[in-house]
Amino acid sequence: MRKVWKRRVLINDPIELDRAQIERELRGGNQVIVQFSHPDYYGSILEEVDELCARLDENFGVRFYGHYSLSFDGHTLLRIPHVKTLHLNSLAQAHNTESLGALKHLYSLHLGIYELENSDILGLDSLQSLRELTIMSEKKIINLHHFKAYSHLEHLHVGGKVKNLDAIGDLEGLNYLALHSISKLPLHFINRLKKLKHLRILLGGREHIQEIEENEIDDLEICRVRGFHDLSNIANFRALTRLVIEDQIQLHEIGFEREMKALEELSISNCKGLGRLTGLEKLPSLHKLRIFKTAIDFDSFIHQKLPSALSAVEFATAKSKVDQEIQELLLQRGFQKWNSL
Repeated sequence: MRKVWKRRVLINDPIELDRAQIERELRGGNQVIVQFSHPDYYGSILEEVDELCARLDENFGVRFYGHYSLSFDGHTLLRIPHVKTLHLNSLAQAHNTESLGALKHLYSLHLGIYELENSDILGLDSLQSLRELTIMSEKKIINLHHFKAYSHLEHLHVGGKVKNLDAIGDLEGLNYLALHSISKLPLHFINRLKKLKHLRILLGGREHIQEIEENEIDDLEICRVRGFHDLSNIANFRALTRLVIEDQIQLHEIGFEREMKALEELSISNCKGLGRLTGLEKLPSLHKLRIFKTAIDFDSFIHQKLPSALSAVEFATAKSKVDQEIQELLLQRGFQKWNSL
């Protein structure tokens, strides 16, 4: 099942809270985040925020960010003990972060502190009941060993400097995994994640993902991974419905050698060295195709056998006159624009 991304409504440094507006946005299916950029703004309103946290579900959250020239004081969190969704990100420094241990109702935590003081912060007992976690560290090496105890975690975005990456394989209930700026560490642990449906590999560096065996992943994204040049095991992703490849200048060929019955959407963009895209006829369910800024020749592309289900195509070179001619030809052949579906 495709993950549904909710629209996020941000309320920045409020002087007072409009409860009617907040509840209206939540009823509309949106997320509401009350965020604070400096202690001057949350001095007298956090108790009211906590009342809402106690009454509302995890779609209502709190964020602390910025605090330029200051270190965020984790003791502030003791004033919102009922918070369910918490963002501590875009922060240079923080202290007293052990106060996270007092938050017994956390559902979702987003942690991005440049100078995180405690590399074993994931050892706090209160975090082990999390369903969603984003943790990014650029300076401190985060110990992921503690994931053995995170039996409820479904959504994980991890990046930067980490150790014991293999511990992610212990997260048996994981549905979504994003690996951000994690270079060359082997990915064998992904084969243990039997419930994983969404995999994103962003930045960092690696040549391939050959370690990943046959799986049930539904959604795969590979973006700006330095040195990546081999996608020859794509058939192992037999349940894939969506594939996105972006900014891979060393990737020269994508070939679908075996039938992939589920793949519905394929987007390839800014892969300037990519000259060959073969086997599209092996994708019987493909109905959306985007090819942007590659070395693929349009005439060769359009004259190959294409899937009968294909209904929306974008093929662009970033040369306006050429792209206008291509678009007109695609429309003549009955293809809709990519964003029309």
